[in-house]
Amino acid sequence: MSKNQFMELRAEQMASLYDSTFTKKEAQKTGVKMVTDLLESGEVDKMQFTANLARLNEVISSAMSEVRKHIPEEKQSVLGVEFTPVNGGSILNYEEDEVYKELKFKLKDREEFLKMASKTDSEFYDSDGFLVPKVGSTPRKSSITIKF
Repeated sequence: MSKNQFMELRAEQMASLYDSTFTKKEAQKTGVKMVTDLLESGEVDKMQFTANLARLNEVISSAMSEVRKHIPEEKQSVLGVEFTPVNGGSILNYEEDEVYKELKFKLKDREEFLKMASKTDSEFYDSDGFLVPKVGSTPRKSSITIKF
């Protein structure tokens, strides 16, 4: 079987993989259960599984992006999945306003002063001679970057 035939077979299988009763919550639970079962069985190396899952995620993401270009822009429901077109709208060009640009520059400047003040043990003053307070920080959630 050629690679193209294999991919066509996979695409046909994807088209009929789930029926209309398979909900989003069930899909999420299925993903969690798949990983839990895999880790409990110990039959597959979790890092190899994760590497291949990352690849599969890219295949699915790119397929979804491509298929979105080909579906009609009309509201419809198929197999319990709702497709609702949304107009992208427009964004105001705030940077065209001089007052906005000046305030944005001052805000960015203030951010830099706050960063510098947080890194020093002594009192820190801005360019106008005002004491810059030390502000608190909120930790970001740690994550693992996956590249291939």
